[in-house]
Amino acid sequence: MAMQTTFAMLKPGVLQRRIVGEVLSRFERKGLNIVGLKVMTIPPVLATAHYAEHRGKSFYDGLIGYITSGPVVAMAIEGDDAIQLVRRMCGPTAVCESLPGTIRGDYCLHTNLNIIHSSDSAESAARELKLFFQPNEIVSWEDGNKNWY
Repeated sequence: MAMQTTFAMLKPGVLQRRIVGEVLSRFERKGLNIVGLKVMTIPPVLATAHYAEHRGKSFYDGLIGYITSGPVVAMAIEGDDAIQLVRRMCGPTAVCESLPGTIRGDYCLHTNLNIIHSSDSAESAARELKLFFQPNEIVSWEDGNKNWY
């Protein structure tokens, strides 16, 4: 197992539905450390940088519109194999493929109103963490209970 820090973001629908705490508690109960957390409104320039790989795709304009429509919660999450683990906890992007028990499977009804983003690789995590957090905004800490997870 490798200690990793990954990026995840709760999208505007999560805040509107007031389920931020429910989603955050899933990561905490799993034994992951939340080492960076902020509520923010994403300006269009940051949204286009974040989703640059989707530019030109049919869903791009709607994605940018949705992610800039209200506040989001940006997170830096740390733990053993955190990148893959967080992705699995989120479930597949396509709602019809997201099983109950995953975040998307439990809380998401429409793919175009997806409620969470998570980095898909170490490279993406590094890039996205730099977009959303300054180095001093990520605070690693030792979990005294880590041997029990």
